[in-house]
Amino acid sequence: MTIGIASPNVRRGSVGSGSFKFGIEEEYFLAHSTHFEPPSETPDILFDQLRECGIALERELLQSQLEVGTRPHTAARDACLELQGLRIAASWACRRHGLEILACGTHPMGRWRKAVASPKPRYEQLMEDLQMVGRRNMLCGMHVHVEFPDAARRVDVMTRMVPYVPLFLALSTSSPFWQGHPTGLKGYRLTAYDELPRTGLPELFAGTAEYQQYIQAMQRSGAIADATHVWWSIRPSVKYPTLELRAPDCCTRVEDAIAIASLYRALVRCLYRRRDLNADVCVVERALALENKWRAQRYGTAASFVTRDGAVPLGEILRTTLSIVEEDAEALGCQDRLDNCLDILLKGSSADAQLRIFQKYPAGQEKDALCAVAKWIAQVTLA
Repeated sequence: MTIGIASPNVRRGSVGSGSFKFGIEEEYFLAHSTHFEPPSETPDILFDQLRECGIALERELLQSQLEVGTRPHTAARDACLELQGLRIAASWACRRHGLEILACGTHPMGRWRKAVASPKPRYEQLMEDLQMVGRRNMLCGMHVHVEFPDAARRVDVMTRMVPYVPLFLALSTSSPFWQGHPTGLKGYRLTAYDELPRTGLPELFAGTAEYQQYIQAMQRSGAIADATHVWWSIRPSVKYPTLELRAPDCCTRVEDAIAIASLYRALVRCLYRRRDLNADVCVVERALALENKWRAQRYGTAASFVTRDGAVPLGEILRTTLSIVEEDAEALGCQDRLDNCLDILLKGSSADAQLRIFQKYPAGQEKDALCAVAKWIAQVTLA
């Protein structure tokens, strides 16, 4: 079986003294505590209160969203505890204003036409640039940063990571609704997000020099102010010496978020250590990855992926990947978290749970069904 993902039997290398610290950023929706619809506008004092408590929390592009971020961690348990604490703290502040937080890729009851941009110069400029596409960006994702011993190697690892990106998306799917309707997709978020420029999978850059040439050309042409305006599903961070995974939906369950982040971290270490892994990735593999990204969006955990040898179920893709990173997971002390990725396949993603709740309601009760879905998301976000 090949999908541009190598077998476990490849040459091993050294990772030096790097710990591959990782951190997680999550974007949440806000919802009224009574009817669970998102607010159009939210007060600044909500964010001020959390900053005064030392919580790293920021507004997002739209006022119906907020973002939290963990510190860098070497232990998955510590990251999990901090992420739980951030969710609880954000919920505490929001409830003082009659609001709940929802960890999911799209709000089941959200209407983008009612959304209002956040009062922040950067976001005001983005709205000016993006126009309606920016206003439609009522979407919440999870970003995972992994630190590199040698940051100069991030572009190389990013290129060789491309075939794996759909796997992370499939496991995280939590966005089956859009504009108050079931979409038929498990992960609609990236379908809407890909309306923005400079999204999707990165090109197959030969190395850092080619990537920098691209960024410099974009800047000289006035297309972007800096590399933070490149919103690929995976990218080198400008602010940190990390490779940032941006494809996943925001996970409703904390344990799912930590499992996916741990798998990504182990795979980063593996690709850094094994220079032969996906060394021959080419335009064919990228084209297959684009198809598999769509299949992840459409089918979530029930997806099968296109490979050179034929369709392969997601479970087999995941088990092959787990075998490849076994040594790295052991070195990072996160093997149990990777096992939780198999649990996601067994129980389904958040999207599967949302649709089960929605489908319990008969025709004509769609509003009640969506409210029940949103209420479940709010409860499980803090579970």
